[in-house]
Amino acid sequence: MYMHFTEEDYTALYPAQDQMTDNPFHSWQDHSKLSSMLTLSSGILSDEQFDIISLFLIYTSQLINNCAIIANSLSIAVFVKLGFSEPSNISLTALAICDFTLAVLYTWNNLCFWLTYHNVQLPFHGANVTFLTGRAQWAFLSTTIAWITAFISFERCLCILFPLKVRRLITPRGTFVAMLIIILLTFCPSFFIYIRYKFIWVFNPYLNRTILDSIPVHSEFAILFEKISVAICGVIQPVFAFSIVVICTVVLVVQLRKISSWRMSVTSAKSQRLQSEKNAASSSSAAEARISQKEERLVRMVVAIATIFIVNYIPTCIGLLCYVVFDEFNHFGVYKKISIVSGFIISLGQPLSGSVNIVIYYRMASKFRSVFRRLVRLDRQEEKRHELE
Repeated sequence: MYMHFTEEDYTALYPAQDQMTDNPFHSWQDHSKLSSMLTLSSGILSDEQFDIISLFLIYTSQLINNCAIIANSLSIAVFVKLGFSEPSNISLTALAICDFTLAVLYTWNNLCFWLTYHNVQLPFHGANVTFLTGRAQWAFLSTTIAWITAFISFERCLCILFPLKVRRLITPRGTFVAMLIIILLTFCPSFFIYIRYKFIWVFNPYLNRTILDSIPVHSEFAILFEKISVAICGVIQPVFAFSIVVICTVVLVVQLRKISSWRMSVTSAKSQRLQSEKNAASSSSAAEARISQKEERLVRMVVAIATIFIVNYIPTCIGLLCYVVFDEFNHFGVYKKISIVSGFIISLGQPLSGSVNIVIYYRMASKFRSVFRRLVRLDRQEEKRHELE
């Protein structure tokens, strides 16, 4: 719901406007807080330090975001050309779409912060509106990415542990339904944030016009609902998904080592005794033997994707835990500067993970590499080069 505030209402909402500096970044302070809280927040991170760190992180993260947008656009195009007859193509396409959307949301967030810093007069409060139209969504979308990665890792675990049964368990239709369920349970709850916060039209006497802003709703139900939804969707779900990825990655690495050792023993063929031992191998080794080299390459690719995800998702888990443990560690709290800076730091890792995935696909998936080369016309360039030679 949108509300219109007059100049008197605006003054009541923001009584400390005379304490504001000329830099719009500093107007992010919640002026309804007590002055002691403002002093505490400024003591942790000064305005000058906040400006320097924020600008550096904005430019750095945006460079990574641009790479992530390009890389995931290409990945989606390649997977569409490959088709969705394989369940892995469906899950990897969903992962690329989420990574692409995340990079777009990061870009929107960085753009608004950059325009605000350079005194561009926007028709809305850049930081507060961006919180409800960007930061909240990518916080939940990171959970979606975590669960999709967990599903991909778990799927590969089933393929390597039960190679004869997995094709009946995991089908293209089942994978598609699983992706929809993951998105509904992880990303869609991000819109519940509008129960806790709402948009308002505020008359800004310094701009002499009405702008769009947002304020928290201070009802007991809204506060309780936010705590429950953030605890479940923002902490429990991503940490649980992160744990599944870690466990499945460890299982995959162990099984890959077993497969490599078994293959080495088969190809060496040192003696007849070794051959007979191979024939009398355990049922687990027999199952491993049925895993083709194509499946093994796919497993190695999933391990690489999961490992990069684990490394880049650790800061997100730490930030989510801080958001729940410390009441004032949020966009409207005492430690809002630290919260904003930590959000920028987190924004470096996740798009980086999404932009690196295409390199893994290209190096480890022959079909992806072939279609990718045709898509960007690399094969034609090589043919022309050979003709000239």
